[in-house]
Amino acid sequence: MPHIIAHYLPELDEPERSFIERLTAGMSHESIQQFAAAYRQERKDPQTLRLMAIIGIVAVPGLHRFWVGHIGIGFLYLLTWGLLLFGTVSDIVKYRELAFSYNRQVAQRIADNLLLPGNAPSTEARVAFGRDRSELSQRQYPA
Repeated sequence: MPHIIAHYLPELDEPERSFIERLTAGMSHESIQQFAAAYRQERKDPQTLRLMAIIGIVAVPGLHRFWVGHIGIGFLYLLTWGLLLFGTVSDIVKYRELAFSYNRQVAQRIADNLLLPGNAPSTEARVAFGRDRSELSQRQYPA
């Protein structure tokens, strides 16, 4: 399984890669593909987070906190100029932990949604749904 995750998500570093490998250990190949596609869309890149924190020193303090969903701390940083720059500088140092914390929550939510029964329709069900939808559109909008 580890090589599958490395294949679909090569941009992951440790410890994020290990966490994702453990999270997807019991998934089928198709579920891992779905997970990787959804995770790649919602994942926050640590380098971008660091860049946003650096921009926060000179422009908009707390921007990086808003980006990872820490709205309250983002407003606090915005109103106190990054807690007098100490908070922003500490976030620049611990940018990987901030990004990993956000990404871990996103990965867990995606995995939980994939593993719930009934959330992933079978191939036959998807084909039938697509066929029904095309038949419906042909009945409503004849050519």
